Amino acid sequence: MPREGVEPTRSLESAPMPLTAGSRLGPYEILAPLGAGGMGEVYRARDAKLARDIAIKVLPSETSADPERRKRFEQEARSASALNHPNILTIYDIGAADGTIYIAMELVEGRTLRELLATGEPLPTKRLLDVAVQTADGLAKAHGAGIVHRDLKPENLMISRDGFVKILDFGLAKLTENPAQDASVLPTAIASPTQPGTVMGTVGYMSPEQASGQPVDFRSDQFTLGAIVYEMATGKRAFQRKTSAETLVAVIREEPDPLQQQSPKAPPPLRWIVERCLAKDPEERYASTKDLARDLRSVRDHLSEASISGAIEATGPIRLRRRGWLLPAVLALVAGAAIALIAGKRAHLFTPAPPEYQRLTFRRGTILNARFAPDGNTVVYGAAWEGGAPEIYSTRPEGPESKSLGLPSANVLAVSHTGDLAISLGWHPLSGWESSGTLARVPLSGGAPRELLENVQDADWSLDGKNLAVSRQVGSRVRLEYPTGTVLTEATGWLSDPRISPDGQYVAFIEHPERGDSAGRLVIFDIARHSKVEVQVLSGGTGLAWRRNEVVFGDRGALKRASTSGKVSALISMPGGFNPQDISADGRLLATRTNYRREFVGLAPGDTRERNLTWLDWSFPSDVSADGRTVLFDEQSRARADYSAYVRKTDGSPAVLLGTARSLAFSPDGRWALTTNVDSSQLTLLPTGAGAPRTLPKTNLLHQSATFLADGRGLLLCAVEKGHGPRLYVQDLDGQARAITGEGYELSGRALSPDGKTAAARGPDRKIQLVAIPSGQARPLPGAHEEESPIGWTADGGSLYLDSGEAAIPAHVEICDVTTGARRPWKDLTPPDPAGVVSIGPIFITPDGKSYVYSYRRMLEDLYLVRGLP
Repeated sequence: MPREGVEPTRSLESAPMPLTAGSRLGPYEILAPLGAGGMGEVYRARDAKLARDIAIKVLPSETSADPERRKRFEQEARSASALNHPNILTIYDIGAADGTIYIAMELVEGRTLRELLATGEPLPTKRLLDVAVQTADGLAKAHGAGIVHRDLKPENLMISRDGFVKILDFGLAKLTENPAQDASVLPTAIASPTQPGTVMGTVGYMSPEQASGQPVDFRSDQFTLGAIVYEMATGKRAFQRKTSAETLVAVIREEPDPLQQQSPKAPPPLRWIVERCLAKDPEERYASTKDLARDLRSVRDHLSEASISGAIEATGPIRLRRRGWLLPAVLALVAGAAIALIAGKRAHLFTPAPPEYQRLTFRRGTILNARFAPDGNTVVYGAAWEGGAPEIYSTRPEGPESKSLGLPSANVLAVSHTGDLAISLGWHPLSGWESSGTLARVPLSGGAPRELLENVQDADWSLDGKNLAVSRQVGSRVRLEYPTGTVLTEATGWLSDPRISPDGQYVAFIEHPERGDSAGRLVIFDIARHSKVEVQVLSGGTGLAWRRNEVVFGDRGALKRASTSGKVSALISMPGGFNPQDISADGRLLATRTNYRREFVGLAPGDTRERNLTWLDWSFPSDVSADGRTVLFDEQSRARADYSAYVRKTDGSPAVLLGTARSLAFSPDGRWALTTNVDSSQLTLLPTGAGAPRTLPKTNLLHQSATFLADGRGLLLCAVEKGHGPRLYVQDLDGQARAITGEGYELSGRALSPDGKTAAARGPDRKIQLVAIPSGQARPLPGAHEEESPIGWTADGGSLYLDSGEAAIPAHVEICDVTTGARRPWKDLTPPDPAGVVSIGPIFITPDGKSYVYSYRRMLEDLYLVRGLP
């Protein structure tokens, strides 16, 4: 009798079935018994409503009261019903009637692979490859949904009469994102696989990690499939000893007899695939089951070539009954085919297939962060579309639509395994690439956010979802805390992208020495040892993700990986580059592909319309002459690793290159541009006209921003020296720098008053302070607010132009009286095209308020799902 939809792991005689032909189970009529297994009995039944025969699996009545067995039975239904694939058995219904729990499923007319292998003879190569390809395709679908089978075996592979393979019995399937269901439930001593209730895997088909009680992922199923293919090719099990215990030891420690020895006619590419699947170390198997299916399909589709290769390698001299002159010709043809196959096909198998890219978002704007939800398929991301406020959305790969989660304006920072979101309420840019907000917690399923901590820049959940690693501003420093409140390290610059490793041993992050600048170094911090490895200096580092025991990161258009010891290697490189966001348990990557531009717009004296003054792709203004006719800017092109200082007339005349440097400020007479080198350690004066550069005495400072003193003979600096946060310094052009404030002071815009006696700076409390020059005595600006920034002084020195610091577009600029704090609006600045712009700055305004320049970063991003990383 054919077996439909069932694995015959124990005989009908050993387990009498309680249902009889003609009886009913819910809406279904029982027709006949089909078989039984550890998970339950299976019957042929009739669905009268849809006029079709189906298979029904029921939990045996004597064990239906066992909560654990009932849970596993229901898990089978939930796991399999979530999958829709021609090589996975379709689940129609789950229900209960008269105390009997059942699953209604597709009826497959055919035989199990175990029955096909019962003779002990190998299957024909073409047939075994067809079975292997279909099985791998079905597993790839399950693994893509985050589901691991965990009990794959010939009994659970049904071959229909028309040759279709159906994977049965997801009763052992484990959602890989659920840490509560790990291999710790695996018994250390496993009885015979035919023993009722033995459902934690089948001896001889387990992976080494499953057999030793370790956590498993999709690569465990790859090992099992390798063992099944080995058996199809040889007629013998890869691991079979006298007892179950000995078999387990063989799985963990021993290698099977070489496939070439047991099956000389097997194509070499197939042998290589089997060897890779049966690697004891999961890291040596396939990065994705989709890649495994692709390689198997390639061997099947080129079987004639592969068979020639196998024949050449396996046989002795070829004997021909034709005329003697044919022998050399045939040998030459066959040898040529073999060489071509070995050179080409083997290279194909061991050269990773190119990754597959699926676009997930289609609107115009900026992706802030993206994370996988616990189901491994839903994607949660923060975005600002068409110049609007940040919002949190969700999407799935099978559909192009995104839906808002209905939360307040916010960005998502992390998603825990338990389904809680860590979000940034009131997310807003600070300066450059830095951003901040109030850390809050909210269930993915819905609810009101609960605020946790202010001034948080980024965060990540611990493995159990109970603690958070956060980077946040505290005084003049940015700290990395894990758990929250416990300081691991701190920086005078800023820290981004804290990500906890899957084993909880490390936190990876990027340490940026200069506030707002994306340049920095990748760091892997060992939590237990309280030590760190500085992996690589990044010219523009944004985005990190862990893939098992390595960190994947982006740097100048390339995607790279780093081991915990600091070894770096390349992954992929794409035009425009990809920034990693998250990696699923089965190795799929969420990444943003970004079109970056830094633009600036200006209003020249006498003009009534703004003009776009952008020169190349990353034009960053640093100063405007007092008459508004010339702008000093950097060109930080992504095509080069250094900075180039330019001047350009605001009437749109072509830009003039001054030199390779980062620009800081014009001298009062406009004849000099103050610049620093790439690492910010050396100040140089570059002439804006004729003349020679002048290098200033080198100090032990790293320079963040600067302006000339009123007489042009000295400098006011915001800088960092070792062991200190940012402070204000004064320096003669021929002398050393002297600190005049404590830590936490920052300069921005045209900071110095017209008389040169007062500088407007942001203080340690993030509010504007008025600092006396050169004494350094400070007093708060009346009515100052956190995060607002000084732009420059009015011509009379009695008021400041202020940027409100709000994340919204347009940028709202006010004029504030420095004595009374009284304010009045000056102008709202809006980019000509706001899409992809989340903030505006820096802004420069001439003292008379008639001319100005403002800059903004445009990031037009698309979110991609990347499969098949090497």
